[in-house]
Amino acid sequence: MFRKNPGSALPATASAALLSITPAALHVAPAAAQTPALETIVITAERIRDQIETQRTLTPGAVSVVDGADLFRREVSNLADLLRYVPGVWAESSSGSDELFFSSRGSNLDATDYDKNGIKLMQDGLPVTTADGNNHNRVIDPLSARYAVIAHGANALTYGASTLGGAIDFTSPTARNSAPLAAFVNGGSHGLLVGRLTAGGAGETADGLVTVEGKHWDGYRDHSTQERYGLYANAGWVHSPQVATRVHATYVHNEEELPGALTGDEVRADPDQASVAAIGGHYQKNVETARIAAKTTWHIDSNSTFEAGFSYEEQSLYHPIVDRILVDFDGTGPEPPVEVFSLLVDTEHRDVGALLRYHGKVGDHDLLAGLNFGDGSVEGGNFRNDGGRRNGLTERVDNHANSLEAYLVDRWRFAPDWTLVYGGQLVDADRDVRTTDVATGSVRNPKDDYSSFNPRVGLIYTLSERSEAFGSVSRLYEAPTTFEMENDVRGNNATLDAMRGTVYELGLRSSPVEVDEIGWRWDISAYYAEVRDEILSVDDPAAPGNSLTTNIDRTTHAGLEALVGASFALADSDRHRIEPLVSLTVNTFSFDSDPVYGNNDLPAAPAYAARGEVMYRNAGGLYAGPTFDLVGRRYADFANTYRVDSYGLLGLRGGYAGKTWELFGEVRNLLDEDYIATVSVLDVASPNARVLYPGAPLSAYVGLRMEF
Repeated sequence: MFRKNPGSALPATASAALLSITPAALHVAPAAAQTPALETIVITAERIRDQIETQRTLTPGAVSVVDGADLFRREVSNLADLLRYVPGVWAESSSGSDELFFSSRGSNLDATDYDKNGIKLMQDGLPVTTADGNNHNRVIDPLSARYAVIAHGANALTYGASTLGGAIDFTSPTARNSAPLAAFVNGGSHGLLVGRLTAGGAGETADGLVTVEGKHWDGYRDHSTQERYGLYANAGWVHSPQVATRVHATYVHNEEELPGALTGDEVRADPDQASVAAIGGHYQKNVETARIAAKTTWHIDSNSTFEAGFSYEEQSLYHPIVDRILVDFDGTGPEPPVEVFSLLVDTEHRDVGALLRYHGKVGDHDLLAGLNFGDGSVEGGNFRNDGGRRNGLTERVDNHANSLEAYLVDRWRFAPDWTLVYGGQLVDADRDVRTTDVATGSVRNPKDDYSSFNPRVGLIYTLSERSEAFGSVSRLYEAPTTFEMENDVRGNNATLDAMRGTVYELGLRSSPVEVDEIGWRWDISAYYAEVRDEILSVDDPAAPGNSLTTNIDRTTHAGLEALVGASFALADSDRHRIEPLVSLTVNTFSFDSDPVYGNNDLPAAPAYAARGEVMYRNAGGLYAGPTFDLVGRRYADFANTYRVDSYGLLGLRGGYAGKTWELFGEVRNLLDEDYIATVSVLDVASPNARVLYPGAPLSAYVGLRMEF
């Protein structure tokens, strides 16, 4: 169990890991002492990039890659900033802090969007997403990733996932692909200040890297401050020229206030204000996290590799989220109003993950087989909320979930220009949700088992040395999260069905343009998913105004995802270039002949989003240019009666990259436009519904990174 005060000591799991890692990081020989004999297992940044690109070209669908080095050249203070140029993913912060809404291919578009389900997050191949599939308590610090690979939708089969939104795998930097010492600081508007210090070293058989970081954010809205500090460390040992182990340790302490949603009139009067309820209930989300993970890689021979990994994570959540709701039952009578509901969540979370993964090449076959296991528990309670303080336990919570994913994929190059990709995933999951009412002693205990086999088949055709076309048909499958099962207010132990469906995908892509190359690059994908039993939180017909998580018989998720970039030489010299980049997403997410909602659009995700930039760069390291956002309309309710308008934003960014240092500056929302970043979802939203989260006004940031 963790203590919730900022001065609490490191949990034992993190402390032990850090004590074992730090000597390796501080007392090994310099990186230059590497010997050629170990070359087969020394993983450089270039090798990681090559491995990722190989995976991308062997996938018959959309896979995006974000280079962590690029994140230090623009303002990136949360995961939404990392995902800015990833098509198909809609990610925004509700107030500029780490608290996010994100959706991939239409996942998570309902009233339980706080669980952020539908996307499986992993770090170095091991799960960060909990065993039941939610990302409620934390996401990964984007600046702690050397690379991030986003496998869209069913293309996440290579990670064992079958979720609607796919998977994101964050690869950690190591001392073997990082500078021995690096410092980064950035800050600017709304009290932002971020600092990071990284130190490491590498010898012949051992290496270690440690990063300490801190973040302060006052926020552009009232009651939205954030204080975060963390430690990220990893150490590697080479057991032999073929076998190596790497251990990772993470500790994050994050405290942030939540400003709440506003009505349209409140936004027009003052978009920077917090809601009255957020202030009265002192809405917060305070999470303390400790994680340790280890993975051993065995290079069996030049054509085959085996990996085995394990992770363990503890989280402590303190979450005042609903202010006191008072009802005056006798009207003007003598009795005072009575509190009928408030909510403060205080829970402890534990998650265990494991993987086994084999990759081998046999003739024209590229085989991938794996096994993922996850087990998680949540214990604690729901309390009445008195201004952010616990005011009496109302419910005891004791939830448990586990999942087992087995997958096998064969990428068969059966002809010079053709690759057949086929395989499948077997998933087996358990959910056990137990909520005990303290006042009555009654227990609600929905529990169920979920299993499915999910096949996939696709083709990749090489059009030229630099481009290829692809197509695939895949099955989607997603069991409910414990949040979704808890949110079912039917008052009995009935359980939800798993979401399932079939997705069709076609696309074109090019190989990436190297740093010094002139030319175009593109990645374009269109998909169409027929979804059955999608799990959505809609209005309870027996108690209007209350949400009821249920299965919707038929929905459709379709879209176009495109990332197009280029590098053009100016004045017959490649010393001066213009480099445009556009990320375009077009969405069609809707009910399909539903008896209540007809063919209405699903809420929260915009109809389209185009984000881009046009950069001037010269060979001396200078770069500068405009950025833009064009975001379409969306709805805040399933009834499609409350429409949020489209908007456009203009920005500027630029910087200078030297050999050992880099400076950037960025101005966002240059014209100081009013816009809505995210929305809460209701069944039918009245004109004065409190569902709007305003976006950031005119803001400016600068950052400096130095390597030694």
